[in-house]
Amino acid sequence: MLEINENSSIAKDFRISVAPMMDWTTRDYRYFARLFNPHVWLYSEMVTTGAILYGDKSRHLDFNASEQPLVLQLGGSNPQDLATCSTIAEDWGYAEVNLNVGCPSDRVQNNKIGACLMAEPELVADCIAAMQQAVSIPVTVKHRIGIDDMQSYEEMLHFVDTVAQTDCTHFIVHARIALLNGLSPKENREIPPLRYDDVYRLKQDRPNLTIEINGGIQSLEATTMHLAHVDGVMIGRAAYHDPYLLAQCMQLWQQTPPDRFDIMQQFLPYIEYRLNQGASLSMLTRHILGLFQNLPGARKWRQALSGNNAKTLSDVDAALKHMQERIYTAAHCFVAD
Repeated sequence: MLEINENSSIAKDFRISVAPMMDWTTRDYRYFARLFNPHVWLYSEMVTTGAILYGDKSRHLDFNASEQPLVLQLGGSNPQDLATCSTIAEDWGYAEVNLNVGCPSDRVQNNKIGACLMAEPELVADCIAAMQQAVSIPVTVKHRIGIDDMQSYEEMLHFVDTVAQTDCTHFIVHARIALLNGLSPKENREIPPLRYDDVYRLKQDRPNLTIEINGGIQSLEATTMHLAHVDGVMIGRAAYHDPYLLAQCMQLWQQTPPDRFDIMQQFLPYIEYRLNQGASLSMLTRHILGLFQNLPGARKWRQALSGNNAKTLSDVDAALKHMQERIYTAAHCFVAD
């Protein structure tokens, strides 16, 4: 177990969060993720201001109270629209609201949303100021270390300093640049090299700001390493493909990780509840495919629950019982050897 004490290089008020991910961090996933760790901060998928102002608010904003602390990430660039949506988020019960200045997708660029806004720090500052004036909950920014020809540390620092003049103090920094012309969103998560040192340097140069690092973080060991340099760690796809990583992070709070099977026993009633609401079983089981990542039988678990292989809740329960037997047998054989 990791030790965090008065002499530890990890701050006592550190923060671990799960990144907002389109089509992944749905409210069903967030309910599941919360069962692994009560301390981590969860994020909604990015929701555009237009979807909230002109769409089905409940569809985009509803959540289960157990998901808290929960952050709504907004996409937009109109200060008044963002202020209005921030007010709605606060009234809806969100603990924080975050502005997306990191998404590299062509679709959002065309609407002046996401990473392209790094080229307009004054506009981002106007947006943040309007949002802060509208609400009492914290307003934060998630951004890249650079975009296109704006790749230097100094340019990122200028962006942060400009936004920080609004008294915004919390910046989540994806430690890769985004190349908005020529790379897909997936390539922008993989091809530009990670520059963790730039994020560490930002914390050193602006110690009064809360700096949270994001990008390519896939283990408890890496999380611990980053916490020696910054205030928080945001975990992305690793928290989805291997959600037990969130349980392992309980060690950062000097607490014992929960058991995978106990987590599933808590999640099964939720699955039943959502099925009664009309949700499809495959829509729910897709979030739990990684539960047994790297354990004996993990592949069989994924196969049993993928697509429409599981027809009923009984099929999920049967797959769970099979995993219990498989893991027990593997552990028993190991002890016997």
